[in-house]
Amino acid sequence: MKMVSDMQALSDSQTNPFAGKDEDRSEIWDMLVMRDINAFVAADWEQVADDFDEPAFFGVDGGKVPNPDDWKLGFPDLGSYKERWLSQAELFKATEFAEDARAAIFDATCLTEIDINGNRAIAHKKFDGRIRKADGGEDRLLWQTLYFCVRREGRWKICGFAGYLPNPLGAAS
Repeated sequence: MKMVSDMQALSDSQTNPFAGKDEDRSEIWDMLVMRDINAFVAADWEQVADDFDEPAFFGVDGGKVPNPDDWKLGFPDLGSYKERWLSQAELFKATEFAEDARAAIFDATCLTEIDINGNRAIAHKKFDGRIRKADGGEDRLLWQTLYFCVRREGRWKICGFAGYLPNPLGAAS
C-alpha cells in the first residue's frame, strides 16, 4: 500500500499502473478509473464532465448479453448518458454498504489494456467483484466496457463506448 496521507492509504487497485512509465496510458487510466470512480461515488458529474468529446460522443449498451445483435445504441448523445450515469450514481450513493464501497469498486476494476494508434485509443475496462450491502445482499460488478478515446487539444477525451458487455465476452451474466 502507498500512503496518500496520514488518514488514507492508497491500495494497489487505486494505483495507476502506467504512472511514470507511459504518459498517454497514465492519463487515460486516471480519466477512466480514478476520476470516474471518485465522481460516481460522489454522484458528481462535474468531476468528469470535461472528459468527454461531447459532439462526437455516443454509447452502445450491450445489456450484458453476449450476442452483439442484441446490443443497442443506448446513448445517442452525451445528455442521455449523463442522465443514466447520474441516476445510477444517486441510487448507489443512497445505498447502505457493509464495506467501503469506493474501495470495493477499485478492487473490482481492471484497466491494463489500452491500445493507442496516433490520436485514437481503445481502453478495455473490466469489472469483476462484489460490494457487500448492509442488508446482507450484494451488488455484483461483472461486465466490461470498451472506451473509444481521442486526443483533443492536448488531452485525452472519451468519444464513445461499447459498454455493459459480458465479462468475459461471449458469456452471459
